Amino acid sequence: MTKLARRSLLAGASLAALPFAARAQAFPARPMTLIVPWAAGGSTDTLGRVLAQTMAADLGQPIVVENRGGASGTIGHNHVARAAPDGYTFLLATNSTYAIAPHLIPLPYDNRADFTGVSLVARVPQSLCIHPSVPAETFEEFIALVRNRPGEMTFSSAGIGASSHLATELLMALTNTQMLHVPYRGGGPSVQGLLGGEVNCSFVDVVTALPFVRNNQLRMLAVSTAQRAQLAPDVRTLQEAGVQGFESSTDFAFLMPPNVPSERVDRIAGALSRALTDPATRERILALGIEPIGSNAAEFQEYWTRETEKWGDLIRRQNITVG
Repeated sequence: MTKLARRSLLAGASLAALPFAARAQAFPARPMTLIVPWAAGGSTDTLGRVLAQTMAADLGQPIVVENRGGASGTIGHNHVARAAPDGYTFLLATNSTYAIAPHLIPLPYDNRADFTGVSLVARVPQSLCIHPSVPAETFEEFIALVRNRPGEMTFSSAGIGASSHLATELLMALTNTQMLHVPYRGGGPSVQGLLGGEVNCSFVDVVTALPFVRNNQLRMLAVSTAQRAQLAPDVRTLQEAGVQGFESSTDFAFLMPPNVPSERVDRIAGALSRALTDPATRERILALGIEPIGSNAAEFQEYWTRETEKWGDLIRRQNITVG
């Protein structure tokens, strides 16, 4: 082969490679879709729309928020699990689906193999609240009351398997106590049941509980996270109150379909990280009562494993079933 022919061949190969390289560098080159597996108007939906706005500016393409609610979040999860692995579809998930649901209901997908974990996003701290009629001012007084009346004290939840339910089950398991579960159809009705004195206690999102605490309609005894809640820095954690190992919250994460090219996953993760550290975006998220976190992919995988095993062990220990 002559030098001229060899040069022509190499030049042709380089030109042929250009369109693929250009496409890879251009990602994203069209609008993207963020799936929210819950109905519009809730905390997951609101958080998704705040992040989508900031991330779209970073990525240079619109991000369309699409609500696909139902079946404890699994409908939205299944849609993303079956989406094209091109990086244009991703999911804002909560731990009630990616860590709890697999132990309670049959899934139409593999909870780990059918997703690419991108990052932990944020969390909502919960608080243990009691009705003012309960004769207790502190967590210690309340738990003593529960021990003296095994099975008589009642707690509400947003439904079997909801984070408010499992947080109380975790509390009972770690304190060797027993209360009667009164499940409601959603978080709003659960809080209303507590406000009306239909039940004695419940785990309520801190941001939801604070106005009622200020009006003396509820008494907040402790928060559920390992660190104190930013919205209630004067309220002890349950660990500080002596319940070692207690940690519960509503946690949000970004997931993508399996086999998305790593550089595209990194592109989305980078845009998310910058959104979570953007002062204006953080302020909007904190105003929702949500605490931004963020993580890298490896940290999220470790967290995902711990969270799934933790709730699975509790569900089996407490013999929790749906239906």
